[in-house]
Amino acid sequence: MAERRPRRAAASNKTAIGPMARLSRRSLDETNGWHFPSSQRQSDDGTSENHALKRGSGKRRGTQRKGRQASPADLEKIAPYLDAGENRADRLIEYLHRIQDHLGHLPAHLLVALAERLRLSAAEVYEVASFYHHFDLVRDGEVPPPALTIRVCESISCGLAGAETLIDSLQQAVGDGVRIQRVPCVGRCDQAPVAVVGTKAVEGATVERVTTAVEQGDYSALPPTAARDYQGYRDAGGYRQLEALNASPDDEQIDRIIGILENARLRGLGGAGFPVGRKWRIVRDYPGPRLMAVNIDEGEPGTFKDRHYLERDPHRFLEGMLIAAAVVDVERIYIYLRDEYANARALLQRELTSLRQAPPCTLPPIELRRGAGAYICGEESAMIESIEGKRGMPRLRPPYIAEDGLFGRPTLEHNLESLYWVPEILDKGADWFAGAGRQGRHGLRSFSVSGRVRRPGVHLAPAGISVRELIDEHCGGMADGHRLKAYFPGGASGGILPAALNHLPLDFETLQDFGCFIGSAAVIVLSDQDSVRAQALNAMRFFASESCGKCTPCRIGTAKAAQLMARVQWDRPLLEELCQLMQDASICGLGQAAPNPLRCAMKYFPEEF
Repeated sequence: MAERRPRRAAASNKTAIGPMARLSRRSLDETNGWHFPSSQRQSDDGTSENHALKRGSGKRRGTQRKGRQASPADLEKIAPYLDAGENRADRLIEYLHRIQDHLGHLPAHLLVALAERLRLSAAEVYEVASFYHHFDLVRDGEVPPPALTIRVCESISCGLAGAETLIDSLQQAVGDGVRIQRVPCVGRCDQAPVAVVGTKAVEGATVERVTTAVEQGDYSALPPTAARDYQGYRDAGGYRQLEALNASPDDEQIDRIIGILENARLRGLGGAGFPVGRKWRIVRDYPGPRLMAVNIDEGEPGTFKDRHYLERDPHRFLEGMLIAAAVVDVERIYIYLRDEYANARALLQRELTSLRQAPPCTLPPIELRRGAGAYICGEESAMIESIEGKRGMPRLRPPYIAEDGLFGRPTLEHNLESLYWVPEILDKGADWFAGAGRQGRHGLRSFSVSGRVRRPGVHLAPAGISVRELIDEHCGGMADGHRLKAYFPGGASGGILPAALNHLPLDFETLQDFGCFIGSAAVIVLSDQDSVRAQALNAMRFFASESCGKCTPCRIGTAKAAQLMARVQWDRPLLEELCQLMQDASICGLGQAAPNPLRCAMKYFPEEF
């Protein structure tokens, strides 16, 4: 039987102490021109020395370690997985990835050694390692998982394309030395169904394609061959806008750039839609040092546009990122990339190396950080917690991360697509972008379209286009033999609308009155051959699996709702009560938006009940 990823354990209400606790501004120290957190200050001999601070006390933890001690052999074994000369607690997840990649699992005795090297408690390391789905913890005496894992997406688009049948067939076709896991969206919905063999994605997966990859030992992801490299981007005039800013980085030039983005009405395209120019002004007005975090953890089922752009033209996004960093005057950039995008990671590593070798101007330090299979890290404060080496749990707000973000510093956060458009807008002018909308809307939107259409994929269209126009003008119409029944306008969390509302403009603030939102513009099209009730249950099971567990309304509400929705008869009054509780009392968007598909199913499709 295929293994389903375990649901996260309920989170403790107690706040972790030591370096895993939230770092404050007071913990920043000047070292070699950069501000290291106190958990990684350097000692007099130049090596990194961790000072674990107990939250609130300001006192250094005692030198006598309690509990299980690492053996000298394990301390020696852990050394190759660390960074030479500096053992940084904020890079804990990177170290865990290195162990997992090399051994195929995380042995408990090595986690003890890792904790000792980082001056953390073993519990602190364990709580982080056990939070993320892509880490396999193995206690002493336990049998490690098989050397090869095949992850089969079971989210909405892949479910429509036959993922369940594929999983059943693979269980019969592969041997005992292969583990099959059911996993949520892997960000390739236009090529559904998708299986990931090791780190290699098999698109349009069949039993034959998957078993061939297994037999050939073809498990590793390679950079996409169609991507434009650094030299190709430079030859086409790339980085021209960055060079112009660097040549005259005065206040007048900066105000001009922000003004262009404001007049273009460019908004954050990761889901929230906050105006980009206004965000730059807000963060720039806070005292430095300021940091920047780029969120490419697009885990919303149905969303794949950031991967689409990254795998084709990475330097266009990188130029936008560097322009933002220069305007806001940030001192370091962190790029957070979801772990499922192994091909994109290989590409980005290669192109960042090329950029550093022949930079168009002086570059700030850029760190590429790797997610570990946690949808919640798409939420900006949860991503920041993960970058700091902790569990990806959303922070209570205020303060907002623009004021108090990464390592306690003012932080500019954007998704990839928001930055992708910056160079072209500066080159072509604000009117070029703002004038593209329909029905009184402004700008362009990249729609990730999947489901029952002839041409799924990323389609660039005017803001305010309707789903009827999107399907007819960009997707080649409905798939043969299918008639439009319903659609998700904004991924699993964006709700479900009926075909009768196929005329609504798709943009920010246009769908709220109907119980939906556009979010990241992930449109999943359902037909008369699909059950809306079944897809709402698929979405709720996803939220139950991906809840971080920090707040009770989300942790318990999503699980209870999924149980009730699996019954033949839905207890609609009880489900509505659960929906209201999750919406009112959850601390972040996951729990607040989880009820949307359920409520829409009950409201717009009563015939299914």
